[in-house]
Amino acid sequence: MYARKVAVATDYPQYRAATEAVALLDRSGRGKLALSGTESAAFLDSLLSNDIAAVPIGGGVDAALLTHRGRMLAEVRVLRSEEEFELDTERVSLQALFDSLNTYRIGYRAELHKRTLERGLLSLIGPGADAALAGSQPPGPDEHDHVAAALAGRAARLIRTDLGIDVLCAGEDVDAISAALASAGAVAIDEATAEAVRIEHGRPRFGIEIDEGTMPQEAGIHGRTVSYTKGCYVGQETVARLYWKGRPNRHLRGLRLSEAVAPGATLLLADREVGTVGSFAPSPRLGPIALALLRREAEPGAVLSVGDGAASAIVVELPFGPSA
Repeated sequence: MYARKVAVATDYPQYRAATEAVALLDRSGRGKLALSGTESAAFLDSLLSNDIAAVPIGGGVDAALLTHRGRMLAEVRVLRSEEEFELDTERVSLQALFDSLNTYRIGYRAELHKRTLERGLLSLIGPGADAALAGSQPPGPDEHDHVAAALAGRAARLIRTDLGIDVLCAGEDVDAISAALASAGAVAIDEATAEAVRIEHGRPRFGIEIDEGTMPQEAGIHGRTVSYTKGCYVGQETVARLYWKGRPNRHLRGLRLSEAVAPGATLLLADREVGTVGSFAPSPRLGPIALALLRREAEPGAVLSVGDGAASAIVVELPFGPSA
C-alpha cells in the first residue's frame, strides 16, 4: 500500500453537513484526462474492463485498468459527452493510466489530452446537493449521469455521484464556483470528514484498500466496473475465469474497532494474519471503523486482533449498518 498521512475527523458540524445537509470538498487534485476522436470508444473498450461503447452521451461508468494477470492499475470514472470521453482517477494511478492510454492508442483514431491541471473538481456531498446548485438543472438520478451547466456565470459539468454531485470546471473557476456553492448553503469540509463518510458507505480507494495486487472481485467493485459480456480487453481472461469458475481469496470488509488504530496495522484471526487495516476513521455515528481486504476465512462476525493485540475488530458486511 502507499504511504499516506492519517487524518482524523473530529469536526461534527462538518460531518452533519455531509450526512444531513450538503458539504463541499475540493478534489481538484484527482488525475484527469480526456480522449477525443472517432475511435475513442473502441479504443477504451479494448483497454478498460467495462462496456464503454454502450455508455450513452450524458452517462458514464466506473472501469478498471488491469494488468494481463487481472490485477488493478487504476479505477477510472469514464464520462461520455458529445465531444469526448472525460476520465478521472486517483492521482496515484494517473501515470499508469496515462502511459497505457498513450501506448496502446497507436492505430486508433483517438487523441489523448492532459486535463489534471486545467480542470478543477468540486464534490457536493449530502442529501442537499441538488438544492445547492442555486437554480441550475441537476444531473439525472443515476450515478455518473452528467449535464452541462453554468455556476456563478462559469461553465461547468454536473455529475451524479453515490454521495451527491461533482462539479467539473476550469481550474481558474474553482474559487468563484466554490463561493457560489457556499452562498447556496454548502459547508466546506476537510478530507478527513469526507473519508469518514466514504468508509461508512464501504467504497474502497485505489492506493489505500486497492493496489496493484488486487483484483476487482476482491475489492468488491466488479459489479460496477466490469462487463462480463463485452469483447476482449486487457486482463479479461483472468477476471472472467475467477467470476465464472472460482471465488476470491480476499474480500473487502468493514471493521468495527474497539479503539483507534493505524492504517497498515496487521489483522489476526486466531494468530493467523488475514489482512491489514486500510482506511480508518473515528465516525461520529459509529465510533472507530475501518475498511480492509481480508482473507475469506475472516467472515462477517469474526473477531480479529489488531497489531499487538491492544485493539480488537469485529468483521462486518458493507456498507456499515445504521447504528453504533
